[in-house]
Amino acid sequence: MRSHLFTICTVALVSSACGGEAPLEEGATAGEAVATREQAAYSGVNGTYCLESPFNCKLRESGGNRVETNDPADDLWGIMTGIAIRDGHGNILGTNTRTSAQFNHGQTRTFAGELHAFAVSTSNSSAGWLPISAIYGRTSFEQKVGHVSALGSGLAKLGCYAVRNWHDTTLEPKKVVYDSTSSNERAGDYLPLVRANGKRSANLAFNVPGFGLGGPAVDHWPAGTKFQRLDVPTDGGAPSIDIPLWVADSSGRYRVQSGTMKFIYGYVIAATTTKRNGWMAYDALEVSSGCP
Repeated sequence: MRSHLFTICTVALVSSACGGEAPLEEGATAGEAVATREQAAYSGVNGTYCLESPFNCKLRESGGNRVETNDPADDLWGIMTGIAIRDGHGNILGTNTRTSAQFNHGQTRTFAGELHAFAVSTSNSSAGWLPISAIYGRTSFEQKVGHVSALGSGLAKLGCYAVRNWHDTTLEPKKVVYDSTSSNERAGDYLPLVRANGKRSANLAFNVPGFGLGGPAVDHWPAGTKFQRLDVPTDGGAPSIDIPLWVADSSGRYRVQSGTMKFIYGYVIAATTTKRNGWMAYDALEVSSGCP
């Protein structure tokens, strides 16, 4: 088993993620209570670099989460306009008007008889699937994209949920990464927000944000989509991982904790009968029934 050391803040993993470790007091700054420790990363089910769960792993062992272009400083691929953007069921979300997009590594699926890749952001103001035939430099892209799917075989079923048709607007702007300077890394990245087409949809993530793993989206689902929760093992024992949320301090830096966000593991059966495993924010879901 391969092992790495990963330095984290003890407040960065709380509740069910830390086996009873006390969370930072609400409203306190990390400077008042933070201490660092080194956590050993280990090889797990979903990868060779995992933290807090053998199912919470890097999307790939080396390199970032994006499909790289030939320019190390730019991971935007040129794309055609006028093409369909699809959700994880293959439904059309809208028509692409952008001339470039970033794509997450290893995510390919076939819709309408054509291979698609997963774009991080589209003109629908959401992630979505775009046909690889519409990517300029298609041959190079196909050589680089790879294929990675999260696994779930052998895990017992827990509750049945569905993607909400609403979200808590107070959570949306909070950051999931301590002292984040990114325009992303928001709790809203994992909530069912209203998109450009006027409909709500939410991301399925390969891993949980806040661990330095990136929290990359690997699929995208409309409100009402059924999510079957699984009894995932974690280092803390509970079948979930909680992370702190951060708001700005007096200096405008995201270093004040304001609540937590829970992530649970499970799968969606897409309309194409494809099982897609991954993590979803509990705040993106509601209790439901009829999961496959």
